[in-house]
Amino acid sequence: MSQARRVAILGGNRIPFCRNNTAYFELGNYHMSVKAVGSLVERFGLNGRELGEVALGAVLKLTSDWNIGREVALGSGLSPRTPGITMSRACGTSLDTAIHIGNKIALGQINVGIAGGTDTTSDVPIVLGDKLRRRLLNVNRAKTMGQRIGAMLKGFSLSELKPGFPGVAEPRTGKSMGEHCEMMAKEWAITREAQDLLAYQSHQKAQAAYERGFFKDLVTPFQGLERDNILRPDTTLEKLASLKPAFDKTSGKGTLTAANSTPLTDGASATLLSSEDWARAEGHEPLAYLTHSSAAAFDFVAGEGLLMAPTQAVANLLKATGLTLQDFDYYEIHEAFAAQVLCTLKAWETRAYCVDKLGMSDALGAIDPAKLNVVGSSLAFGHPFAATGGRVLATAAKLLKEKGGGRALISICTAGGMGVAAIVER
Repeated sequence: MSQARRVAILGGNRIPFCRNNTAYFELGNYHMSVKAVGSLVERFGLNGRELGEVALGAVLKLTSDWNIGREVALGSGLSPRTPGITMSRACGTSLDTAIHIGNKIALGQINVGIAGGTDTTSDVPIVLGDKLRRRLLNVNRAKTMGQRIGAMLKGFSLSELKPGFPGVAEPRTGKSMGEHCEMMAKEWAITREAQDLLAYQSHQKAQAAYERGFFKDLVTPFQGLERDNILRPDTTLEKLASLKPAFDKTSGKGTLTAANSTPLTDGASATLLSSEDWARAEGHEPLAYLTHSSAAAFDFVAGEGLLMAPTQAVANLLKATGLTLQDFDYYEIHEAFAAQVLCTLKAWETRAYCVDKLGMSDALGAIDPAKLNVVGSSLAFGHPFAATGGRVLATAAKLLKEKGGGRALISICTAGGMGVAAIVER
């Protein structure tokens, strides 16, 4: 069997992320992702070229988006002979699509591909209630006008017109992700002050990165925006402290707020990956290499933290590579909630948790906070569920290119009690 090929990360692109029902409220997943992918195609001179595959995903999508990977391949300037696939692992989707493309490259099945993700909570699928849906199906099956009128009106109630909106609760617990994270914060004794500080720092670091031009080749202006409209560089710790709890509003012990939690966000991202030979032949210098990945799941229904599975995914990577948690130059930990990041860091420092839960011989230990999310993260940029992984991957790769070498650890929590982790090296 031939040796696996290295997977080069050549570049990434995204549109500015937006708070829902703002700049992108008239757009859907297709238009956002075509802009993100199409701009990447144009930048790398791939117009009309046939790639090995486009892998794309979305969490919230209309029925018309059922084949969005292929539709974006067709709409972004690539050759129509480029295959497309649609995937989803909630918030880890666009890291998973990159892993999917990377695995195909490593195995020699393809030489180059684009991975990405897109999500909107402004153009969500709003469905009919069960009674009205069945009524309309009966109308459609009726053969005569009289039968259609009868099927439509018999027993009709105005209550049937009430639409159904996408749920935000975990189906197996009935609790939202924020409610689950509030439980985690209490379990791990994460203070409100620590969460607000992490959120404040995320905004400050993101603003500084924009000011120095870090995102110039990672973000394409769209719909009149050049930066994420969630970014609040003028916020203060005093402003953050004034906000009321968003999820636990009654106990007097709630610590998660609208500011230390990510808002509902619209956006799309894309990453170009290839073999070293393809990159060399095309004259592209890789930013970095995607070298390892892992996914894990926890039994959150039985009480394991809904958003704690990344602790296991990272532990799996360390076991597989022989690395320690301290062997990284950068840590890109998705900030779904400030509390999730802080729970994760505290868990890795806790020996009993690492031994009993993660199967390690000792605590993984602390990381250098100066290496954590150094150009900001989701609390500042926002979190379009399926697009976040692509943002994080491109950020990690560019940081390593700037540094001239090193290693970055990526950790992303997802709905359903799962986590995805990856290692990027240069």
